[in-house]
Amino acid sequence: MSFTDKISMMMSRPGGENVQKDDVPWWMRYGGRGLGTVGSFFAILFGLLNCTGILYLNVQCLIAGIWQMLAGFLVIVCEAPCCCFFIDYVQTLSDKVDSRPYWNKAVLYCGLAVPPFLMCISVSTFLGSGVIFATGVIYGMMALGRKASREDMISSAANLEAGLGQPTTAPRANLVSNELPASFTGAPAPH
Repeated sequence: MSFTDKISMMMSRPGGENVQKDDVPWWMRYGGRGLGTVGSFFAILFGLLNCTGILYLNVQCLIAGIWQMLAGFLVIVCEAPCCCFFIDYVQTLSDKVDSRPYWNKAVLYCGLAVPPFLMCISVSTFLGSGVIFATGVIYGMMALGRKASREDMISSAANLEAGLGQPTTAPRANLVSNELPASFTGAPAPH
């Protein structure tokens, strides 16, 4: 594959969204992608700043900074592969991640952002990993989908009030048809 083919393939990518993701508003889709791209640059920068903790003999901050930089690089690879076109197979990895449901990205990004908080608590950790975590939260909201319309919510609430529908959390005895309530029967009689 030539260099120009790679560039044209990367430029044609933003319009190729999956059919299953059409219910997500455009501003949220591009907002998540933009926050992931810009935020990963900040995560790499603040991870580098976090690595200066080795000057104070703080090894945990060094490890947290390295983790944060690797997490930022992985988010850039997934969200903006055009920033890493010099690495082979970045586009295939990005396409593979884009074909997955949104909740997979949410779990991945939130999972990548949590360990630096556990290793080193500092402002650079909060800012760098916090942006990656926020990107994961946005993808989690996209996985939930749109809220029901106002009319649907009103009719659902009216049905519950009238007793036409039963909430899904109500306990039900489906296994035994002659179930009796639990009661105290007293101590067993001695033989």
